[in-house]
Amino acid sequence: MTDTRGPQPQYEGYATGPLPGEREPAPEQAGGPYHPPQAYAPPAGGTQGGRPQGAQQHGTQGVGGTQATRLPRTGARTTPRIRKARLRVAKADPWSVMKVSFLLSIALGICTIVAAAVLWMVMDAMGVFSTVGGTISEATGSNESNGFDLQSFLSLPRVLIFTSVIAVIDVVLATALATLGAFIYNLSAGFVGGVELTLAEDE
Repeated sequence: MTDTRGPQPQYEGYATGPLPGEREPAPEQAGGPYHPPQAYAPPAGGTQGGRPQGAQQHGTQGVGGTQATRLPRTGARTTPRIRKARLRVAKADPWSVMKVSFLLSIALGICTIVAAAVLWMVMDAMGVFSTVGGTISEATGSNESNGFDLQSFLSLPRVLIFTSVIAVIDVVLATALATLGAFIYNLSAGFVGGVELTLAEDE
């Protein structure tokens, strides 16, 4: 093949000039490191690490040295989150159930005795026993006897003794029934899994 492009021009700079490694450094580069030209003048405080010193101390600055501070929003409403957990009562300890039920039944028995005493005092102060007792004694009396004496029968010691007996029976029955209920619950929970509870907690 023949070259039809004709004579090509010769570049004297590449032919006669020194190689890139043999060139002498420029006058401005001989005395120190090279500094590229700046498009904008640096701020008065100087720069450190490519960022203004004021920006490193006070946060991000915008154009012209203005400081952009992020302020909290005053109109925003924070809605509390509610965390829910779904739990299941798989087993009830009969011993702990018996202890708790025993203490609760004792407290209930004491409250019953105190309530009966207060009620008797209030009714006696209002004259209920004397009025009702007089009516019953007249209705059940005869020429030989005075009839049934309600006021002596419903005296305060007798009422307190009767209430105490009821409270003791209540303590025994409540403790036994609660313990038996714990055993029955454990048997039923083994088949159906137990009672499920959903607990919520505000964060």
